[in-house]
Amino acid sequence: MAILERHTRPLTTPAAPAAAQGRTPAAAYAWAAARIALGWVFLWAFVDKLFGLGFATPAAKAWVNGGSPTTGFLKGTGEHALGGFFSSLAGQVWVDWLFMLGLAGVGTALILGMGMRVAAGAGALMMLMMWAAELPLVTNPFVDEHIVYAIVLVALALSHAGDTLGLGAWWSRTALVKRLPFLK
Repeated sequence: MAILERHTRPLTTPAAPAAAQGRTPAAAYAWAAARIALGWVFLWAFVDKLFGLGFATPAAKAWVNGGSPTTGFLKGTGEHALGGFFSSLAGQVWVDWLFMLGLAGVGTALILGMGMRVAAGAGALMMLMMWAAELPLVTNPFVDEHIVYAIVLVALALSHAGDTLGLGAWWSRTALVKRLPFLK
């Protein structure tokens, strides 16, 4: 009777070492710095539009003084391909609230490193809508800062950037996130 030898091999190949995947300590800190910096971009836009600190928003146009945080940008899209649609949204209360909550939420989540998936999705959606509002682009036929920000937001979530210099690792171990992983 012949004995059949069975050669088996793993169904998956072993994962490459972390360094080979670009997950070095230096890369982790670089992604963390990008996360915090981009978070500050969002959070600062919220604070400046809320109080009109005189940077992008003068005090007279502050949200707390009755100004609309969306009117300036959206009214300026009238000549663009989708300008009619976006101009019609300018100054609407629900749009102002959604925009401001988005700026504050995305900025806070990025700075803290918590809720990176939701922040990346919401922030990328905001950036893509702002990109679409400016079509056709003046300085480049396709890519502007909104597209770059959207890509970086997704990369931050995929690289677990919230785990370094942030609360992401702790947040991912909470019962809430274990039950609802999309909140990671």
